[in-house]
Amino acid sequence: MLEVPLLYGDDPEAKRSEIKRYFQYCYRRYESLFMLITDESAYFQKADPLRHPLIFYYGHTATFFVNKLKLAKLIDHRIDPHMESIFAVGVDEMSWDDLDDRHYEWPTVAQTRAYREELYALVTHLIDTLPMQLPITWESPWWVILMGIEHENIHLETSSVLIRQLPLEVLTPNDAWPISSQCKENAPENKLLGVPAGRVLLGKQGQDRFYGWDNEYGHHEAMIPAFKVSKYLVSNAEYMAFVEDDGYEDAKWWDEEGDAWRRYEKAAYPRFWVKKDDRFYLRTLAEEIPFPMDWPVEVNCLEAEAFCRWKSAKTGIRVQLPTEDEYARLRDFAKVPEYEAWMASGSTDVNIALEKAASSTPVDSHMHGGFGDVAGNVWQWTRTPMYPYEGFKVHPIYDDFTVPTYDGKHNLIKGGSWISCGNLALAQSRYAFRRHFYQHAGFRYVESEYEEKIMTNAYTNDRIIAEYCHFGWGENRFGVPNYPETCVKLALEYMGDRPKERAFDVGCAIGRSSFELARAFDEVIGVDFSARFIQEALRLKESGVLRYAVPVEGEIESFHEVRLNKFGLEHASKKVNFWQADACNLKPIFTDFDLVFAGNLIDRLYDPCKFLESMAARIRKNGLLVLTSPYTWQEESTPKEKWIGGYKRDGENVTTLGGLEEILGGDFKLLDTRDVPFVIQETARKHQHTVAQMSVWERR
Repeated sequence: MLEVPLLYGDDPEAKRSEIKRYFQYCYRRYESLFMLITDESAYFQKADPLRHPLIFYYGHTATFFVNKLKLAKLIDHRIDPHMESIFAVGVDEMSWDDLDDRHYEWPTVAQTRAYREELYALVTHLIDTLPMQLPITWESPWWVILMGIEHENIHLETSSVLIRQLPLEVLTPNDAWPISSQCKENAPENKLLGVPAGRVLLGKQGQDRFYGWDNEYGHHEAMIPAFKVSKYLVSNAEYMAFVEDDGYEDAKWWDEEGDAWRRYEKAAYPRFWVKKDDRFYLRTLAEEIPFPMDWPVEVNCLEAEAFCRWKSAKTGIRVQLPTEDEYARLRDFAKVPEYEAWMASGSTDVNIALEKAASSTPVDSHMHGGFGDVAGNVWQWTRTPMYPYEGFKVHPIYDDFTVPTYDGKHNLIKGGSWISCGNLALAQSRYAFRRHFYQHAGFRYVESEYEEKIMTNAYTNDRIIAEYCHFGWGENRFGVPNYPETCVKLALEYMGDRPKERAFDVGCAIGRSSFELARAFDEVIGVDFSARFIQEALRLKESGVLRYAVPVEGEIESFHEVRLNKFGLEHASKKVNFWQADACNLKPIFTDFDLVFAGNLIDRLYDPCKFLESMAARIRKNGLLVLTSPYTWQEESTPKEKWIGGYKRDGENVTTLGGLEEILGGDFKLLDTRDVPFVIQETARKHQHTVAQMSVWERR
């Protein structure tokens, strides 16, 4: 088998030759797949209404190379800006209710082939001339070369799925893509087998042996209780029982999303089944073959989930798709060899990477630890939505590879298929598709009580929300310390040995100051008028994780992750509660506090005097009221007649601090004032540098 290059080695020139061989082989293999198409008009047909015509995928992988090489500053000029504009229109992750019906003026096949040849020569030249330093890391120019190769390996697989949907009359089978002849009349009986409890540890840490996509890096650990899992992948024969029991006609087996897809597609059986004269055949790459009962069924996630509901009802045993963790535990227990062991032996006992055939094989052909096809044959759907491991970071050269899939709509597939090459064949690989999408994917089922604990929230990219996330939790800029953290440290200094039972954070935004207060106080209540701010603060409290994207320039964004345990705040969070509230109309329950902190609040209230006048009744004797504000009075937020400073009265200046003394002086004693600077980032090169005044008031 063709070896995936290791990232390390002792001989730079040998590594250069290895990568050159890998690039050229993968590039020509991709073109070989398209040689199955013998009618050029098929390049411009939509094999799947939710995907582009195949001409796009034929040109796209070359354009991807150009775009990433240009971004990494490895080339100065494009090959063909017009072609690259067309072939970079985006790989369509669409649903049936957001079809892309735009018309594109696609180049001819000959033009696209010539463009690909120019790219082949360009990358070969780069491989011959780029300085080589080992090991290859994220920052290395060689990482970008490997990225382009592995990206094309992905499209080798996705394009083969589309070719399976083209009419047979535009295709001609050839010996380079042989279909397996293994087939039995009956499939083996499937049954549930036990997997003992065990711990799984997932995620690449730092320098790994092989190229990996961003989502593979980080840390995830879980203890998996004992569970049962099907011995085999679900075969065509086993799935046939669901079809014959009117599984596609009965809506009770389908969830809302699945039922909408089922009705839209008018599906009666899996996509690659072909029914003729009341007999089923199976569509492979370029042929229809007699129906192989013992091959794994290929379905989307919605179909797999419907089957599990039906199976549960028929057997009285609740089965469902496995989680990513359960798949990893099964793989460990079955002792499936690692990729390097395959390379060392020169072959695999897995139907993967085109080692066995250009099709599936029987579900009992490749056994490990008593289980069939733990890896290979077809991908295996999981019930796990795509999510980031702890410590996830995007690669700056391909920052939108994974992030768009953190939306709860993309489920992970595991194990690889017969055509999964390169990174896709590795145990650590993580790929996810929309649940209605077809891949060369099937499934197995589990009987399990395991409850997955993951975060699937998308990155918050609302400009205001993201700005406040970064203000509260982002890195310091220009030597200015984090503002909410600094304010709380100062407030605690003023508290001295006063009781620290209850604190009230008014205008808490995304909650940094509330969490910081909880280091010292037994109970902290954070309130904000914005429900969106409170939603993000609660998300952080409940999950310990917050993700957001901030603008860099134009449409370019940078992605950030906040984890409370990185700030030492995971235990403090248990003492914090968040509520939506109007600071000018606070409920009576918000009372009996030792400290009230209102950071950058008073000049954003519609009636700041009303807020301030209510404070005496909410703060215990000798308790503190700590206010900070840059005193940026604006009529958009506070009617001018409600300003407590920043105006003239009887020809004399009224400062905000003077107004505060007038309102609070009867019930509070002013202990101190001081300046506290802060920086708000709007883009990578635009920041607001502001100085707020902190005033500290003691309740008489």
